[in-house]
Amino acid sequence: MTELSRGETPISTETMSMLGRKGMDAGAPIFVRIFKEESELEVWKARDDGRFYHFKTYPICNWSGNVGPKRATGDKQAPEGFYRVANSQMNPNSQYYLAFNLGYPNAYDRAHGRTGSALMVHGQCKSVGCYAMTDALMEEIYVIAREALRGGQEAFEVHAFPFRMTKQNLARHAGDPNMDFWKTLQQGHDFFERYRMPPSVAVCERRYVVNVKFAPNASVQPDAACPPFYRPQFEPFTPRPYEQQVAEERIHAPGPKTRQFYATVTPPKPTPATRGDATFAPAFALGGPVDPPAETGSTAP
Repeated sequence: MTELSRGETPISTETMSMLGRKGMDAGAPIFVRIFKEESELEVWKARDDGRFYHFKTYPICNWSGNVGPKRATGDKQAPEGFYRVANSQMNPNSQYYLAFNLGYPNAYDRAHGRTGSALMVHGQCKSVGCYAMTDALMEEIYVIAREALRGGQEAFEVHAFPFRMTKQNLARHAGDPNMDFWKTLQQGHDFFERYRMPPSVAVCERRYVVNVKFAPNASVQPDAACPPFYRPQFEPFTPRPYEQQVAEERIHAPGPKTRQFYATVTPPKPTPATRGDATFAPAFALGGPVDPPAETGSTAP
């Protein structure tokens, strides 16, 4: 009997049961949102009304750097922005268990001279520039994404935010030099919250423009002026009672968040007397080493 590769692991019975309970087809499109500061990755799935419903929130085991976008190879920042993942970006043979490439640098990043490559969502809970999950959770996310792509979705959107884009969080970060950039990301965040559909995203005038339609023959260039466009109108998401229950039911997968751990507990500085003993070890107990020798953004996993 031939052993299946990791990338061909079947959907688990538990996942199929949850899809059924939520009225979701395994091959239906998905949408992914990442919230860096909260160390959370959300998977949303389309239902037959064309809107996306929450499937599950996964803890991000580890990410490196700080809030703010990635700008250059070696800065150890995880990307923030609007990305697309096609089948060619799925890596079932990653040295970090399983992975998909976010597609950094995208058109916006390139327009701003940002550098780096092979920025992933992957397993093994180790990251320098990527979003790292535990292997078990990465497997579940990978399989769900794989089935959506095989079901006909050309590519799925991944929107990576510095934090949940609430008024309180934006006020807390007021004065941050990244605020103008974050406000462009907020457009995509707020559109999805209102309509429960991923917005169209284009790049022109070196900025993101959200929910726009151009003429079929329009030339949209990241560094050039935006051609004339209009914004399509949609009905806000107003679910019927059953859909309301499905939409608002939030399932959170259990798992470690090492960055949350570091934000609340500062380990003592190691000394020859304490290095490696039980008083220092817990700082690394929630996911293993956090400083691999090379940035995964410079070498494809």
